[in-house]
Amino acid sequence: MPDLALKSGPARRPALLRTVAPLVLAGLLAACANQRDSVVVGSIPDDYRTNHPIVIAEKEQVIDLVVGTSDRGATTQQKATLEGFLSGYDRSAAPVLKIYAPRGSANSLAAADAARDFAAVAKKNGVPASRVMVTSYQADAAETAAPVRVAFTAVKAQTNKCGRWPKDLFDNADNKHYANFGCSYQNNVAAQIANPNDLLGPRKQTPIDAENRSRVIDDYRRTPNNVADDWQPETRY
Repeated sequence: MPDLALKSGPARRPALLRTVAPLVLAGLLAACANQRDSVVVGSIPDDYRTNHPIVIAEKEQVIDLVVGTSDRGATTQQKATLEGFLSGYDRSAAPVLKIYAPRGSANSLAAADAARDFAAVAKKNGVPASRVMVTSYQADAAETAAPVRVAFTAVKAQTNKCGRWPKDLFDNADNKHYANFGCSYQNNVAAQIANPNDLLGPRKQTPIDAENRSRVIDDYRRTPNNVADDWQPETRY
């Protein structure tokens, strides 16, 4: 009768390897399959910065100034508002500043006078006279207070428009961000960027102010002594 007892030692190792090797191979194949699936799923964008990227492009800057029918020229408030709007005008690039006065409205005469004053304000604030264009647009005759529109094109940091809701928020078995997620945040960040070129690369370093640097170093050297003399232990209750 053959001996059915388990053998130990070197004679048992080949049989053990034949048993373990298929299990190890199956585990490796399963890991590869899981890695493949993770790559496929990871290729679907689920980052708000990818779904709503901040890009640099030309964008028309527009402001509407309402002119009353009985007004004669631009008011002080309108001039102040226009000057604030022109603070974003790039004088080095000098884009065309367009001033649109309404035509065919009840306040067309007053708006034409105000448009001429707006052009004078623009020139006073550094806009080249050759880049100021006063034109008109057809307004609704029933509109009693058609605005004067002032516009110029500038390079701005911007992103896509918000408000996309292509599907139900509860239809999210994959636990992914909804389409509008992060859009308002990206728009607010883009609106706060004064110089869009900062997104493309760093600026040139400015020269060091030696006098200011010496003052800061002197203050730093004197601070430890002042703190030591005036320091009092903190009391907690």
